[in-house]
Amino acid sequence: MKILALDTSTEYCSIALSLDGEILSREVLAGQQHSELILPMLQRMLAETELTLVQLDGIAFGAGPGSFTGLRIACGVAQGLAFGADLPVTGVCTLEALAQQLGNGDVITAVDARINEIYHAAYTRVAEGWRPVSEPTLCLPQHAPTLRGCDWTGCGSGFAVYEEVLRAHYEGCLGRIASDLRPRARDMAQLAAPLFAKGLGIDPANAVPLYIRNKVALKEKER
Repeated sequence: MKILALDTSTEYCSIALSLDGEILSREVLAGQQHSELILPMLQRMLAETELTLVQLDGIAFGAGPGSFTGLRIACGVAQGLAFGADLPVTGVCTLEALAQQLGNGDVITAVDARINEIYHAAYTRVAEGWRPVSEPTLCLPQHAPTLRGCDWTGCGSGFAVYEEVLRAHYEGCLGRIASDLRPRARDMAQLAAPLFAKGLGIDPANAVPLYIRNKVALKEKER
């Protein structure tokens, strides 16, 4: 399987090519320049591997949650590339991609969602992949879903910003914290590979971001 993955859900811009299990990846701190950087990065990687888009089996993108603008960029680029090359696509949850970096075990993922909130999900590793214990949601750190067990790993920017609150909330549950992890295209490529292998890619016209939050910002009286 030859799979392209791309992610622009954070301030970083990352792409990856999975070539029969071997993964090549690139990542840059993009700030707000994702749309200017993503296609040149892709063109360079394809040139290095002497591949064209039509030789791929599918395109995966970071569907969210994350930066609203970043999610739209990733989805739109994936759709455009897939339409032109007649390829299926799949959106990968950025929170599951965080868990994928840790490889196994029980993982609490938390990404800073601004406005004192986090995007939260929890997963446990099983034979067929990551099983959600708590589905992706938007919440205040102190109201994060409760979990059973005592050896969870907490990861993501939510733990960097709200570590004290989350440590108190999950007292007795956390074994360690990896607050420096962020969603990456290489992990999305790994998660997408079995989906494409089973023919579970979708028509690019049906690809949509996973926003979770319905509003970018709340009015003062709504907070």
